[in-house]
Formats: sequence, structure tokens, C-alpha cells
Amino acid sequence: MAKALIGRWGKNLGVRFPTEIERAMDLKPGEEIEFEKNGPDLVIRRPNARARAKADAAAKRIVARSRGQSLGGLSIRDLIDEGRKY
Repeated sequence: MAKALIGRWGKNLGVRFPTEIERAMDLKPGEEIEFEKNGPDLVIRRPNARARAKADAAAKRIVARSRGQSLGGLSIRDLIDEGRKY
């Protein structure tokens, strides 16, 4: 179990997540989280965690299916790279 201290950030309280939690949870700066009081406990939750997991899984399936596919002689990678130019 990881531990952290509550500190001051201006007039607000803040929690700094240990690196092991950051990596294990793939936390990103600026990411929104929710707090919920549950009796004497504080629950921290990602409001869009399920949606993000579904989107990540869908993206992996799309990438896996696109391998070796082409459109008019261009690979999916070529099309992505071309789109990034604009």
C-alpha cells in the first residue's frame, strides 16, 4: 500500500501521488478525478475510467485489424502520416 501526505497548494489542500501509483494507474498531469466521501474514507475515482478503457481496447482492435491493409496502394500508416501534415 502506498502512502502520501496532504500538503498546501496555495489556499487549497493537495495530494502528491507517489511514482508507483502514477505508473500503476497511468495517471497524467491535468487529468480529472472525483472525490467521494464514504463514511470515514475518501474515495478517489476517474470519472471516465470505463470509457477510457473501452476506447483503448477499441483502438487496439482497430490497429490490429489494420495491419497489412491498404487503400489505393497506401498503407494505413501512410494515410495517418499524410493526415498529420495538415
